Amino acid sequence: MMSLYPFKFRPRFVEKMWGGRKLQTALGKPLPAGKSIGESWELFDFPPGVVEKSTEWVSSEIANGPLAGRTLHWAVGEFAAELHGKVPLSGPHKQFPILIKFLDAREDLSVQVHPDRAYADSNPHAHLKTEAWYVLQNDPEARLLMGLKPGVTREQFEKGIQTGDVEQLIEAVKAREGECFFLPSGTVHALGAGLLVAEVQTPSDTTFRVFDFDRVDPSTGKRRDLHIEQALQCIDFSTPAEPSPAEGSRLVTCPYFHIEKRHLHPGNSRRVNDGEPTVLIVTHGTFDLRANGVSEILTAARGEVVLIPAAIARPTIETTAGCGWLEVTFPC
Repeated sequence: MMSLYPFKFRPRFVEKMWGGRKLQTALGKPLPAGKSIGESWELFDFPPGVVEKSTEWVSSEIANGPLAGRTLHWAVGEFAAELHGKVPLSGPHKQFPILIKFLDAREDLSVQVHPDRAYADSNPHAHLKTEAWYVLQNDPEARLLMGLKPGVTREQFEKGIQTGDVEQLIEAVKAREGECFFLPSGTVHALGAGLLVAEVQTPSDTTFRVFDFDRVDPSTGKRRDLHIEQALQCIDFSTPAEPSPAEGSRLVTCPYFHIEKRHLHPGNSRRVNDGEPTVLIVTHGTFDLRANGVSEILTAARGEVVLIPAAIARPTIETTAGCGWLEVTFPC
């Protein structure tokens, strides 16, 4: 049996009408020519039927080392707890419990909401989605929409949908490089034009659009479908908006994942916790990752994602030029 080592993966590029080219110009992704790419899926694991009516698993392809070409789903089955430790796998299909993306919003995304646990449990084709955005780059006036303004009721929101005034009912927040915004399921939101973000989320592809700025999809010549009734069932009208970015090194603590913001000055090193799976998202600079029993040194740069399996002993990050990363771990 082959030994585990830290993994990098081949990205999955997703064309979107609101996408652009920053994934290439800012993060160095090899985008297909002439396409507006909105999403780069970096770490993902979905059973058949969830993503674009797939008939097979849609799972990250390992890009480095002797297991290159194998998928994350294969590795989960092959290595079990050596890979995911005590972290429970997600759902009845036992998928890896996180989805990591980069998003390039050349235009505003739709105003949308994702299901909470109660809705997902009562609707088998819906999947809970809680997420966080970390801003990697912003245009000068970039903003995001996040959470209803205080006092907005379901009735007022329904009327806003009918009159086209939805945006005025949602908190608008200026978003700047280095800020992180947590969006628990049930939060109505929209990523704003001019933002490049890293997204950490539960493994779900369920989105209910409630307003789309009356745009026409150029690929179809029609407006995109809305999911107003489903969205109204999912929006949390009881919790006041808290649209301020997280501060400090611990950016997010929730039942599904934790996010820490890390930085190393040139010539320094830092141990990463072993005994649990850890995902590293490089936000700037370059580092080398060494580990006991792993002969190859893994080098990762801005815009790359690394999965350190639970069984890897004493993983240590070193840098000669300085670097920063997000460290994603899991409650057990």
